[in-house]
Amino acid sequence: MRTDIERFGDADGRDEAVRDVRTLIDERGVSYIYYQFVSVTGRIMGKGAPAAHWERFAEKGFQLVYGATANLFIDRHGDYIGYGAESRELIGVPDVETFQVLPWDPKTARVFCTLFRGREEEQDPGAFLTSDCRGNLKRIHAEFEAETGMHMRAGTEPEMMWLKLNPDGTPSVEGKTKPYCYHIDQFSELQPLIHRIIEYGTAMGLDMIQGDHEDAPGQLELNWEFDRPELTADRLTTYRQICRQVGREMDAFPCFMPKPFMGVSANGCHHNMSLWQGDENMFLPDGDNLRMPSKVGLHAIGGVLDHLQALTCITAPTVNSYRRFHDLGFWAPVFADWGFQNRTTALRVSSPDRFEYRSVDSAVNPYLSFAALLAAMKDGIRRSADPGPPEQRNIYDAIAGGKDVKKIPMSLGEAIAALEEDEVVREALPGEMYTVFSHYKRDEWERFLATVTQWDVDEYLDILP
Repeated sequence: MRTDIERFGDADGRDEAVRDVRTLIDERGVSYIYYQFVSVTGRIMGKGAPAAHWERFAEKGFQLVYGATANLFIDRHGDYIGYGAESRELIGVPDVETFQVLPWDPKTARVFCTLFRGREEEQDPGAFLTSDCRGNLKRIHAEFEAETGMHMRAGTEPEMMWLKLNPDGTPSVEGKTKPYCYHIDQFSELQPLIHRIIEYGTAMGLDMIQGDHEDAPGQLELNWEFDRPELTADRLTTYRQICRQVGREMDAFPCFMPKPFMGVSANGCHHNMSLWQGDENMFLPDGDNLRMPSKVGLHAIGGVLDHLQALTCITAPTVNSYRRFHDLGFWAPVFADWGFQNRTTALRVSSPDRFEYRSVDSAVNPYLSFAALLAAMKDGIRRSADPGPPEQRNIYDAIAGGKDVKKIPMSLGEAIAALEEDEVVREALPGEMYTVFSHYKRDEWERFLATVTQWDVDEYLDILP
């Protein structure tokens, strides 16, 4: 029986696409290529090679240890996360259609890769590697489409903060602008960075549409058009790569930490989603109420609400993510409810044709978040899940009035426990993906618990007279 890697390499049109890339390499004078994939935490990993060897890599791929999908990090006990030193090597094969020349370095190009198990392995040789989050999303979305007849379209709102650099080149915890939300003057302070980002983004296929200054120091949000989730995830990854390059060029630090400052808003990354059948948006109202999503939309919202506890582990994936939920007064979405244009709930129907998932921040791995949201939505549609009536009031006023609303997890430890109990969301982390993710996150939580912080010292150093 033919293996996954063989079917991938023999896909219709692939040989011609490989030749077209060779023509582009020669015409543009490209001399080096990054063969990249995305780790469990959203980092861009991979290898580089001279462009003269493009055809060889396109056919056979490159090899790296399995642990590279977990950043090749070790846990607090000294063990490699996810995979031991005895593990075999993965094979990364280029997705030829993602080949792009880097606009800031036209002699260099990049191409995303799909990951496979080794061809000679005793177990599942040449199979898709299940710790490949990017490959998983493509397969999970394809399965969703086959089962429901619908596909997702999604956009993100990637907030991040531009920080000043110290004299030694390290980032300071000081924004380049004042925390004035939507202020054009502060937006203009960042305009040289914005111009460069848009220039590079446009060259790499991002249809940039709008942006604004948010309400934290140096906080910027730039948006591009929505698309299928696997494409949106690739573009968010590319956007982060662009910001890092622009920071190097312009002596600024692009900070994607969710909560570097207290007393101002954190860095969110709201996901806006809808379901489509061909070119028909299946979220659009199918009744007399022109604000209410269709039955399909309501069931999808119900599925997300039912699995919000476990989803939080994936969409608020760091210890620091939960600082956002505890710093009150900044619209942090800590309650498992939904409403129309209601920014105090975890889900907001911002328009009749889509809904916004708000409990997600700038540290998110979008390949994992979209896969998990697809799993929750599919479950809601299958069960005809009822999200209940939309909450029209400020959720805090509703609770004061007696409404019983469940909170999302308020720490990474709580979220890890919720994910462990949720079989539906765990389906979005198939095979070894859950092993890698849970190992990584449990170790992160344990390292935090085992650390004496400055807060501990300030609070307890003089604990007794």
